Amino acid sequence: MSMTLADGLAPAAPTAGKRPVLPGLADPRTLKGAAARKARKERVFGNIPQIAFEQPIYLLRALGGSALIVSDPAGVKRVLIDNVANYPKTEMEQRIFRALFGNGLLGTDGELWRRHRRIMAPAFDPRSVAGYGPAISRACDGFYGHWDQLPPGGEVDIGAEMSRLTLRIIAGTMFSADSDDVIGLVAESMKDGIGIGPFSILDVLPVIGRMRMDRRVQQMAERFRPLDAAINRMIDARQKDPQGSAADLLGRLVGAHDEGGDAALTSREIRDQVITIFIAGHETTAQAMTWTWYLLSQHPAEEARLHEELDRVLGGRTPTQEDLPNLAFTRRVVEESMRIYPTAPGISARVAVADDEICGVKVRKGQAIAIAPWLLHHHKTLWDDPARFDPDRFLPERSAGRPRLAYMPFGAGPRVCIGQVLAMNEATLILAGLAQRYRLSLSPGQDIVPLANVTLRPKYGMRMMVERRV
Repeated sequence: MSMTLADGLAPAAPTAGKRPVLPGLADPRTLKGAAARKARKERVFGNIPQIAFEQPIYLLRALGGSALIVSDPAGVKRVLIDNVANYPKTEMEQRIFRALFGNGLLGTDGELWRRHRRIMAPAFDPRSVAGYGPAISRACDGFYGHWDQLPPGGEVDIGAEMSRLTLRIIAGTMFSADSDDVIGLVAESMKDGIGIGPFSILDVLPVIGRMRMDRRVQQMAERFRPLDAAINRMIDARQKDPQGSAADLLGRLVGAHDEGGDAALTSREIRDQVITIFIAGHETTAQAMTWTWYLLSQHPAEEARLHEELDRVLGGRTPTQEDLPNLAFTRRVVEESMRIYPTAPGISARVAVADDEICGVKVRKGQAIAIAPWLLHHHKTLWDDPARFDPDRFLPERSAGRPRLAYMPFGAGPRVCIGQVLAMNEATLILAGLAQRYRLSLSPGQDIVPLANVTLRPKYGMRMMVERRV
């Protein structure tokens, strides 16, 4: 019996010129029967109607209240930059990130966040980022042997493979001296990805919602307990022997001092920043690469262009930091992948603390505001044919005039991801290094469904077959 897209199974790689229907992007209003049901099933934010992808600002009404969904770049700028003090993160969002990362950069606000951001900034300035390039190249070199041992057409769980590689990279670049001590513990803590379970209407109820959140916080504390113990041992060893500390992020945090000469961060604060960078840093890049491989497997013409650039620029050698300016199409592939499948699809929920106006719409005190890269990246007023994979969207001549905040895979404003330059360099080097050696095709018989928790993951995983190119 033949199987079709209507059965929910992933197709084989399409022939050149045939445009695939990408999971999560089909408009159910344009379909009928099984195809419409499949499109509704795959929707990333099923409670947001399709019309929200056509209106700059949409008022979403629900049983527990309403939320103003802002998808106008000027409105996003108003909320995240121009009048950011009027739109703090919600307490629920703060509790989620504190459960995951403690008082790291993602779990704090106000003066505490500003102080920590200042301390962390030198580790992500251009000179530091350039210095991480060799560690990325070494990690990729060490990865090739694993795939080289696969039989022809050998199958891998691509999400797990990319997580393994990016974990090794973040360990080598951020915490080189003690990386082997914590890699296994991070992998165990992250085996189900970043997230603390699905949310429902019960989470907004005053008493039940608080009880459910308390239980989640307790579960996360238990999940991270072994990793916490290892990191605390590392911090203690660095504090006892500061002269022997490596020039990595952990060493910088332990050695940081305030203006009075005292330690800038407590041991707990150091732990929270380590957890934030180690976990968020590797998980987001791993998911970006997972979706990039999927998109290339479905678009053979773009894959061929990528291979042509890599063969011409690299000639079979491992890419380095110095190659990045010559890997323009490779970078555009990553950028377009993060547009179609942003690793953080629903960045920010805010609440207005005072009356305001956003793009002519009156905002009352207490109004919930939502900004979602998933909506921005697929909004019909911002992108031409947004469901189409087209890396050349990011050519300079085609990007001219596009509002800057139409595309925000790393957030925006004061809280823009501190590691965004490193993440883009890392993803580009990973793709260049692996794609010149291997071609990946999607294994048949899979249901590829994007699932949004904190990051965007394939709900049922993703199996791919590895073919040697060189």
